[in-house]
Amino acid sequence: MSARKFMRIPPVIALEIGTTKVCALVGEVADDGQLIITGLGECPSRGIRKGEVVDFDNALTCVRTALQQAEENGQVTIHQVHLLVSGGHIGSFVNRGSVPILSEEGDITGDDLERVEEMARAVSLAPDREILHTVRQHYYVDDSQAVINPEGMEGSKLALDMLILHGLRNPMRNIVKLVRSAQVDVQDVAFAGLCSALAVLAPEEKSNGVLLLDLGGGSTDYLVYAEERIADAGSLAVGGDHVSNDIAHGLRLPQAEAERLKIDAGSAMIELTARGQTLSVPAGVGAAPRAFRLTDLQTIVHLRVEETLNLVLEQVRHKKLLPKLGSGIVLTGGGARLRNLERLVVKVFDLPCRIGRPRDVSGLSRITENPEYAAAVGMLRYGLRTVRHRRTGVLDRIKSLWER
Repeated sequence: MSARKFMRIPPVIALEIGTTKVCALVGEVADDGQLIITGLGECPSRGIRKGEVVDFDNALTCVRTALQQAEENGQVTIHQVHLLVSGGHIGSFVNRGSVPILSEEGDITGDDLERVEEMARAVSLAPDREILHTVRQHYYVDDSQAVINPEGMEGSKLALDMLILHGLRNPMRNIVKLVRSAQVDVQDVAFAGLCSALAVLAPEEKSNGVLLLDLGGGSTDYLVYAEERIADAGSLAVGGDHVSNDIAHGLRLPQAEAERLKIDAGSAMIELTARGQTLSVPAGVGAAPRAFRLTDLQTIVHLRVEETLNLVLEQVRHKKLLPKLGSGIVLTGGGARLRNLERLVVKVFDLPCRIGRPRDVSGLSRITENPEYAAAVGMLRYGLRTVRHRRTGVLDRIKSLWER
């Protein structure tokens, strides 16, 4: 990698401030267009819960630590970052805008496309909410069947469905304020679920229809491709920390011990080999050593994860998207490493499932081989494309990469 030549594009830094860890990735593009991870900084999270700041000073220390490590490992000086946001407060809905065609001949022009996009984006949200992304879906000419590009066609009315992703204003602004307090500017903000999709999904999966699930510590982000478009996206305020909490309460264990057992012995399905086995917990402060059945641990894990998956299944069914998922389910995030999770997903959704790892990226193998870095890698890809457009003067600002 040392002999590889890089394009004259400055390195881009993706920053993910999660419930489990704060992660800063440094990415560059080689002359052949390959994305290369050249730096990593990580710090266990403190002061962050479900994508929101709950202890500003502790969270700021974590951000500074991760950024400092990324600077040292990537041999860069970080002045600005591309920031990922997540959390159960993020939701979406589809808004349809329509405009009359003004030309005498009825020809649909680029100006008509701009007018209908502006109309489709003109939504009224609650005062405490803010638009995060707008994503074009389908156009309609005179209320006929959906079309991909109506420019040049004839009609009297043009309509457009726009997917509006939105979130609570204050949690998102507090995350931005946290980063700026570390003397770093925020160049862009993007939803973690969209970035994970950008990192791991193949073109044929998007064409055939696919559900991406990003299983984080504090939330579960989801995104659906159907009929060659992003059809739905959002986040549930349930994640890996809920599993650990259930273990801690169910088995009367300290939180740290519950987290360790989840990682070492947890399973999304109750294993036949677990029957008759016991686990021992060493003595703690003021507590005697304990032993319990492995099946009890795996039952607790199974029930919580199955409940989370069924919440997503209910959402997909409600939007009538389940029959359109020809490529099945793709899992990312730290929760994707849970043993037997793929088996449980197949059982719940009755669809094929795979673990999603970053595609078409090289550099640090720790990043390229693990699903928990998918969102940050996707944000690097988003950021590098944004920087390229800005440098060539094609666009002053990319409002939404996901529309192209």
